[in-house]
Amino acid sequence: MPVQSALLNVMVGAARKAARRLVRDFGEVEQLQVSKKGPADFVSIADTTAERTLRAELSRARPHYGFLLEEHGEVPGRDTSNRWIIDPLDGTTNFLHGIPHFAISIALERDGELFAGVIYEPVHDEMFVAENGQGAHLNGRRLRVSARRTMAEAIFATGIPFMGIRDHELFLRQLRGVMAVSAGVRRFGSAALDLAYVAAGRYDGFWENGLNPWDIAAGIVLVREAGGFVSDHDRGHGMMGSGDILAANDHLHAPLAAILREAAQAPS
Repeated sequence: MPVQSALLNVMVGAARKAARRLVRDFGEVEQLQVSKKGPADFVSIADTTAERTLRAELSRARPHYGFLLEEHGEVPGRDTSNRWIIDPLDGTTNFLHGIPHFAISIALERDGELFAGVIYEPVHDEMFVAENGQGAHLNGRRLRVSARRTMAEAIFATGIPFMGIRDHELFLRQLRGVMAVSAGVRRFGSAALDLAYVAAGRYDGFWENGLNPWDIAAGIVLVREAGGFVSDHDRGHGMMGSGDILAANDHLHAPLAAILREAAQAPS
């Protein structure tokens, strides 16, 4: 791995500091105070504490950058070219149920384009990092997306819509289409880690509907820098706006997109 840039050092340091408290809270998850944020969607003290730590650490290093935060929305900065996009705890439901699969996600958007991303999974100490033009790495090891060429040998990840989320029927059509031609579909409950795993070649592809920018921003950078392709379901570039995302290698991206388009066009 080349020498890590000052920018990535800042992002990695912030993620590690926020993760220390997250891991402590995870160890005491039964005592954690939880308030309900919406149908099947919860926010915990762990979320807000991690977000506060990340904001403080990143502001200390880059005081004029703006923020887009899961819990507190848009925070403009004096530097209008640079904006942090942060999910302090991706996989909150996993966390609150004692399932050790969650992550901190930090992306930097520069002049409207995603420039750098860090996804940190603290339980197994896996630090995924990527910067524009510098490749993607996991704990110092260069990452590449998988080289599988056929749907029949590929495993895909997705997110299943839960109570209060739209388009259950659309998802079921998508799932049926992918199940019929693939080696399997996984649902682990963290979009950030799903994208990181695509970058690492663990999954051959990933799709989901209606995500938020902080769910996917860092993962988009990772997949691109690992040699993969990321788009919306129409193979365009609107995923940060629509939240509909598809990530895969160059062999599987087009056939997976075709299945998703067919599902969208089928009668309800």
